[in-house]
Amino acid sequence: MALEPGLLERLPYWDTLSGGERELLLRSALVRGYEPGELIHGGGAECLGMVFVLGGLVRSYVLSEEGREVTLFRLGEGEGCVLSAGCVISEIDFETFLSAEEKTRLLIVPSGVFARLTEGNLRVRLYMYEQAASRFSAVMWAMQNLLFRRFDRRLADFLLEEYERTGSREIRLTHERIAQNTSSAREVVARMLKRFAADGLVELRRGSIRLVDTDALREL
Repeated sequence: MALEPGLLERLPYWDTLSGGERELLLRSALVRGYEPGELIHGGGAECLGMVFVLGGLVRSYVLSEEGREVTLFRLGEGEGCVLSAGCVISEIDFETFLSAEEKTRLLIVPSGVFARLTEGNLRVRLYMYEQAASRFSAVMWAMQNLLFRRFDRRLADFLLEEYERTGSREIRLTHERIAQNTSSAREVVARMLKRFAADGLVELRRGSIRLVDTDALREL
């Protein structure tokens, strides 16, 4: 997909680049669109490079040997990720997956180009390590939640996060999608939502969940 005028200026490090580095990006950066559920990175695919979300929502997760997905973090518009450029950062020695949660557009700086920028521009290298540190912090938070927090609290937290992200009390997600994002099983999600509904916290509708008492959900 061709680059639109002014698109590269959205990159946080654009103003620090030299004329030659900007020319390199103009020649090599690309925009790709992804449909909901489509795999963006992982599963033995090529080292993608640095990604920057232009629109939509991206989920990062790891897979267990049994095929269970554990969600690490999500990326919205204006956020970037360098874990998909693991071949550039030698310290990253585990595989993460990225998939589109919604219809998504990504600005992608190919791994080879991103490597050249980090080698020649200190500000880009600092950006890379700041992003890596931020994402690893999110990973640690996800692991703490999974290991030490009861599921009702994790589910309440996710529902409130969706409410704040979309501005709507109507959460239009399947139980399967919620299970993926809370690193649980669909059956567990269904049981807990029924309990929330019995307690008057949510209302279960066909194809959606309506948040009734957000204050009570926050108390969890």
